[in-house]
Amino acid sequence: MVSVTRAVFGDLPLGAGTVEKFQLQSDLLRVDIISWGCTITALEVKDRQGRASDVVLGFAELEGYLQKQPYFGAVVGRVANRIAKGTFTLDGKEYKLAINKEPNSLHGGLRGFDKVLWTPRVLSNGVQFSRVSPDGEEGYPGELKVWVTYTLDGGELTVNYRAQASQTTPVNLTNHSYFNLAGQGSPNIYDHEVTIGADAFLPVDETLIPTGS
Repeated sequence: MVSVTRAVFGDLPLGAGTVEKFQLQSDLLRVDIISWGCTITALEVKDRQGRASDVVLGFAELEGYLQKQPYFGAVVGRVANRIAKGTFTLDGKEYKLAINKEPNSLHGGLRGFDKVLWTPRVLSNGVQFSRVSPDGEEGYPGELKVWVTYTLDGGELTVNYRAQASQTTPVNLTNHSYFNLAGQGSPNIYDHEVTIGADAFLPVDETLIPTGS
């Protein structure tokens, strides 16, 4: 059984809209998501002893998300990660993007999907956010309709991304949560171990662009 509750999280400056918070809760897990950037603000799970802790980094108030911060919990796009020197060629045409992380374009540009208000729709076991990215937004070609759906099933949180473009365009969406499995307020993650089941990986250069190897 999953409960979904809805509340006001805060108001954007200059009357730009109201940001809402959606709380999805099961017996095993609770997640808070706001409509600003489809951002996960809290993810509370139980440890071996049954003690609940928030295992993602975030802010308690909207103001924190409106200031310069490292994409805490947000959906990033149109293209997550870096585009080398902010340029790409598509169907013989070169496109130039804003350089927001020298010397590259990062996470969709100056005003990526993390810095916009999305339209929410409550589901029986989650919430779906949608928006239309107009043709030319942040330098990308084509109109892009995007849906991001968070659903909860027991102890499993699923994030589903869907995009529909009016013409060929690069799209690479992801969630940018920072995790501390020891719980919110623990000093660091230096004793955490992670395993990635991959056959290969992409080496990167000093600006974090893949070398091609």
